[in-house]
Amino acid sequence: MSPQKTTLYSYHMDQGANMAEFGGYEMPLWYPTGAKSEHLAVIEKAGIFDTSHMSVISVNGANSLPMLQYFFTKDLDGCIGPKKGPLVPGRCVYGLFLDVAGCVIDDALVYMLSANSYMVVVNAGMGGKIVEHLKGGEYTDVDILDCTATVGKMDLQGPLAGQILQKIVKDPGALFASLPYFSFKGSVAGCSSETTIETVDGMPFMVSRTGYTGEFGFEFFIERSKLVDLWEMVLQAGQDLGVIPCGLAARDSLRAGAVLPLSHQDVGGWPFVNTPWPFALPWSDEGFSKDFVGADLVGEGCDDEFTYAFAGFDPRKIQVEDETIVTSINGTVLGRVLTCTTDMAIGRVGDTIVSIATSVEQGRPEEFVPRGLSCGFILVDRSLSVGDCVMLVCGKRKIKVEVCDDIRPHRTARKAVKSMVKL
Repeated sequence: MSPQKTTLYSYHMDQGANMAEFGGYEMPLWYPTGAKSEHLAVIEKAGIFDTSHMSVISVNGANSLPMLQYFFTKDLDGCIGPKKGPLVPGRCVYGLFLDVAGCVIDDALVYMLSANSYMVVVNAGMGGKIVEHLKGGEYTDVDILDCTATVGKMDLQGPLAGQILQKIVKDPGALFASLPYFSFKGSVAGCSSETTIETVDGMPFMVSRTGYTGEFGFEFFIERSKLVDLWEMVLQAGQDLGVIPCGLAARDSLRAGAVLPLSHQDVGGWPFVNTPWPFALPWSDEGFSKDFVGADLVGEGCDDEFTYAFAGFDPRKIQVEDETIVTSINGTVLGRVLTCTTDMAIGRVGDTIVSIATSVEQGRPEEFVPRGLSCGFILVDRSLSVGDCVMLVCGKRKIKVEVCDDIRPHRTARKAVKSMVKL
């Protein structure tokens, strides 16, 4: 079957984007500016991404909360803030949908629109599969609908994202007042929240303080037929601030540097245990705070599957193929490579990784010019420690990398809006 085309396909082609199939869609890998420039733009200024290939599901009805509590890993009754308050209208949370074996079907964001009303955002082509999965629980009084065909989505990411958004929204004061990380305002076709947000020319849309780059920014949801208008409006508003369109290559290198997994690649058909992402599970002092599909298998853990983040010592990366393996320094096979890309905004100063976003006071030399470092994730058969070095091997090509608990420092994703926007 031929890949689908997003609403912005013609724009991508007109701009000379290098296109490839991803998740069943024709998507831009990079534009003529190149993946490196796009990556750096999101660290220093801003970039926009076509993410309308992702799937949006509405969940409504009296049993919507107990149904999501059963299928979704995150505890919606205890997931907000340090005190783990309940999910409330205007907030969203990241988690997973697992099968009975504890393997990841997909990761997702769950948005609470109002009492008994939720929006679930999953990956490309996964809308129908997750709808089927949710309906398998035999919960009554729940209406589950795949809204992907009517909802358009794009992301605006980078430290200047707030200044650009300020130019296109009708009432920026109302939008930015109380908009913490993982909150949202506005509505979109089939998913109505308790707030209204409009562009300066009256287009209603949803603004979410989330993203997939590790940097300050937003995700926008709008009626699919209006997506091109919103895209062009953001480009125009950000022209003097250096915003540029970005493709999947920059999205991949940015998310890897931010230690964010790619579903069906870094998490997937193996039990979700011993990972860098324990926050996706409902841990409490006594174990899991609730039951959910796959809880027994995930809670048991295992001693032969461990996922780790890594960073290299230079920009060299290795191609991820079936025969690409991870070995110890002396050549013992340990496992396989899940992701390997290059974060071009970072480099090493002695034993420390610094970013172009790192201040001089925080340890960045004034003359620092990043060479970039390879980074990503490995799946191995034994426990390793932060600082351990391993080899990534594909045929005759080998690169040495270091196990890390974090990669790109001084990311901006969690910064308060008031520190990033001048109202």
